[in-house]
Amino acid sequence: MGLIEQAAKRLEELKNAGVELPFDAVDRRTGGSVAKVIERMATEEPSPQATQPSVAVPSDPKNDQRVSETIEIDLARLGALGYLVPDQPRSQLADEFRVIKRPLLTNVQGKSAAPVERANLIMVTSSLPGEGKTFLSVNLALSIALELDTRVLLVETDSSRPATMARLGVPASRGLLDLLADPELPVSDVLRRTNIDRLSVLPIGTLSDKATEMLASGAMQRLLAEMSERYPDRVVIFDAPPLLPTPEARALAEHMGQIVMVVESAHTAQGTVAQALDMLEKCPVVMTVLNKARGVHAGSNFAYYAY
Repeated sequence: MGLIEQAAKRLEELKNAGVELPFDAVDRRTGGSVAKVIERMATEEPSPQATQPSVAVPSDPKNDQRVSETIEIDLARLGALGYLVPDQPRSQLADEFRVIKRPLLTNVQGKSAAPVERANLIMVTSSLPGEGKTFLSVNLALSIALELDTRVLLVETDSSRPATMARLGVPASRGLLDLLADPELPVSDVLRRTNIDRLSVLPIGTLSDKATEMLASGAMQRLLAEMSERYPDRVVIFDAPPLLPTPEARALAEHMGQIVMVVESAHTAQGTVAQALDMLEKCPVVMTVLNKARGVHAGSNFAYYAY
C-alpha cells in the first residue's frame, strides 16, 4: 500500500470516528473523498506562499556593523607633494620615518621597559604654527600604515588652521566636532576609509566657535577612551594645534599616551621650546623631532630625540 493510500485510510477512519478534520472545506470540492484530497495535495504545485523563504529577524540596530565610506586619495599627487605613498622605491624620507615611528610602535606593542597607558593615542604638535607638524602627522600615519599588522587612524584636531585633510586631498565633511556635538551620531558615519590599506581618516568636521570647549569636554574624553580601548590594534594619530597660541592642544595632551613635538631647526627659540615642553610635563611619553635639520646624512630633514 502506497503512502497516499495509507494516509487516506487513516483519515477515513478518523472521520468515521467523528473526529473533525481540517479538510472539510476542501473535501466538499472533491466529492467527499478524502483520498482525492490527499491525492490532489500530493500532485498539485505548491503555492508561492508555501515556498517563500523565511525572513530573518532584523538584528538589534545598536549591534549593526556599519561600514564607513571609502574615499580615493590621489597617490600621484600626494607623492609629488613629498609625502610617503605605497609602492614607492626606498627613500631617505621613508627611512627617517622608520626611525621616528619605531619607538612609538614599541610602546604601542607593550615592548617598552615600562608600560605606557593609552600608548596607541599619539598627538603630534609644535610650539608655534608653521614648524611642520601636519607634514609630520600625515607622513607618520602613512608610514605606520605600511606596517603589516597595524591599522592607523589620522584625526584632524586643529580647528583654527585645519590642513590635514587638504594635504591628503580629502573633501570637507562631517567629522570630530560633529561627533562631540551629537552623541547619537555613529563614528562610522563620519570616519572615512581610504584606498591606502590600513589607513582611515577623521576630518575636523563642522567648525564651531566652541571648538576649544568641545575638545576639552567630557564627550571628548569618552571618545578618546573608546578609541584607545575598543581598537587596541589601531594607532590613532592626532594632528593637533600648536601648544602656545591655543589651549586645545593642552586639553588634548592630558589624555594622550604619547606626544611628538615638532621643532623647526634654526627657527624656534630654545626658550619657546622649553615653555611648550613645560606644558607637557604630566604626559607619560614626550618625543621631539627637529624638523628641517641638516644632520650627518646629506639631505636629511629630521633629527630625532627622546624627552
